[in-house]
Amino acid sequence: MAGETVITIVGNLTADPELRTTRNGGTVANFSIAATPRVFDKQSNQWIDGDALFLRCSAWRDLATHCAQSLAKGMRVIAQGRLQQRSYQAQDGSNRTVIELQVDEIGPSLKYATAQVQKMQSGGYQGGNANGGGYQQPQQAQQQSQGADPWAAPAEPEF
Repeated sequence: MAGETVITIVGNLTADPELRTTRNGGTVANFSIAATPRVFDKQSNQWIDGDALFLRCSAWRDLATHCAQSLAKGMRVIAQGRLQQRSYQAQDGSNRTVIELQVDEIGPSLKYATAQVQKMQSGGYQGGNANGGGYQQPQQAQQQSQGADPWAAPAEPEF
């Protein structure tokens, strides 16, 4: 990772993550995060929104699937990853360059919400809203009703 620009961004998802499969079978989730700074104006005694930063993001493999299952439009998230610059030729023939965040880590912000975490079989983790507000996965609801410890090792199957 030497020489790569690693950043952390806090903002809101502008749409549900878009999950797709590439030609070679890889899974990718694409989404945008909007980060809007707010400053307090002492003269007007009000909070004022600054210029929003819209950052295009991509997550790959298991992280892509977890994003699509756990995140939704409007959720406040914290994402960390590597900035990447990509150039391409548009349909009109003009050359364009975009900068996007290759997400390494992402999760819900707990500043204005709560979340439950469920360990996935693949070794990853998946988030959910504690009050079941549309983000909780069915397996979580079942575990919570059974009083299972989400950090405990999975039980061995009985034969």
